[in-house]
Amino acid sequence: MEGDFDKAEPLYKRSLAIREKTFGQEHPDVADSVHALATLYKSKEEYEKAEPLYKRSLTIWEKIVGLEHPNVASSLRNLAIIYYTKGEYEKAEPLYKRSLAIYEKAFGQEHPSIATDLNNMAELYRKLGEDEKAEAFLKRAEGIKKGMAQ
Repeated sequence: MEGDFDKAEPLYKRSLAIREKTFGQEHPDVADSVHALATLYKSKEEYEKAEPLYKRSLTIWEKIVGLEHPNVASSLRNLAIIYYTKGEYEKAEPLYKRSLAIYEKAFGQEHPSIATDLNNMAELYRKLGEDEKAEAFLKRAEGIKKGMAQ
């Protein structure tokens, strides 16, 4: 798998360079390429490379589609995952909360993306020793999953 990542990285970088040259710095295709490269680095556990790219994709998306678009939520969620993984829980929490709020507004209360963010929040609160909060988020996520299975 590691070899696949190593083969993919120059392709992602090349795609990004072409899109930047073709479309400029603030275009949806550029944001997609930046986000994809960040996700590659996250998969390789190269968080220091992934973090600034997720921040960049977030900035582009906010500027292009506004503050409450699902693409913004996706960048927020992934940036929060980076912070969570690095143990920077105080940075992760507001990003998870904002991602959750955006997804709820865009998709309603019963969407799979909501369940994902609820699970992420539960994990965060478990790490913070806030088991009651964690349990409430898990219970809500389980309710969404049960509803999806019916």
